[in-house]
Amino acid sequence: MVRLIITFIAGLVSWVVIATLLNYLLRFGLPGYATAEPSMDFSFAMQCARLALGVAASLGTGTIAARFAPAHTRLPLALGGTLLVLFLPVHYGLWDKFPAWYHLFFLVTIIPLVLAGARLTKPNKS
Repeated sequence: MVRLIITFIAGLVSWVVIATLLNYLLRFGLPGYATAEPSMDFSFAMQCARLALGVAASLGTGTIAARFAPAHTRLPLALGGTLLVLFLPVHYGLWDKFPAWYHLFFLVTIIPLVLAGARLTKPNKS
């Protein structure tokens, strides 16, 4: 049980760490991103890059869950659901800053991506 709780917390923290590190890469690697970030006046390419960052962080979270608690097959679902619940108010507050498709993509894919990250980590039983 302790391992499950620690892995759950590590999964949530890993999402934040991965997203933060990738956001630094966007700031330094994507022209104009750092300037647009304070006002969140992102171009289409920047929005797509931010969504890709979310995809990577969600996959990473699923990977962490499956790697450190492989016997707990519902843990990735719990992590994805928790992330969704945590991000709903964030996206509600940012609704006017981004187009609807951006919010929908992020929110609709977060659970499946965490599950996919966990599934990709497990060995094939073929």
